[in-house]
Amino acid sequence: MTEATVIRRADIVKVVREWIGTPYHHQAAVKGAGCDCLGLIRGVYASVTGKEPETPPPYTPDWGETGSVELMIEAASRHLVELPAGDAQPGDVVIFRLAPGMIAKHAAILSGDDRMIHAQLRDMVREVSLSSWWRRRIVAAFAFPGAV
Repeated sequence: MTEATVIRRADIVKVVREWIGTPYHHQAAVKGAGCDCLGLIRGVYASVTGKEPETPPPYTPDWGETGSVELMIEAASRHLVELPAGDAQPGDVVIFRLAPGMIAKHAAILSGDDRMIHAQLRDMVREVSLSSWWRRRIVAAFAFPGAV
């Protein structure tokens, strides 16, 4: 698949909805078996682009509570197309900073104007409301390469 390949955002949403119900499993990226928020993005990326993104190094569940390097945003920048956060559409990836002064450490894929799909600790992949709580914490947005 080349950079010029077109990927419909509606198809991305269809693919990510197939992950709903996948249990949370730290560092995993296997639909139906387990994933974390990063694994969900990696799995959908592999499905819609036909190639695997980079394999992340081992990380602990609390990796975002230490350090100052925006590892998740930097990795997204290597594989996805950065967008102004306000321009994100269904099928795009949004990245969240969960607390002031911490690095961004959570990601989801928008599934509708006010909906997102994400994997959350001690839960499973779910489609939930993109409430004002979540909206205030968006710090970056990205499109899949070729998304239209």
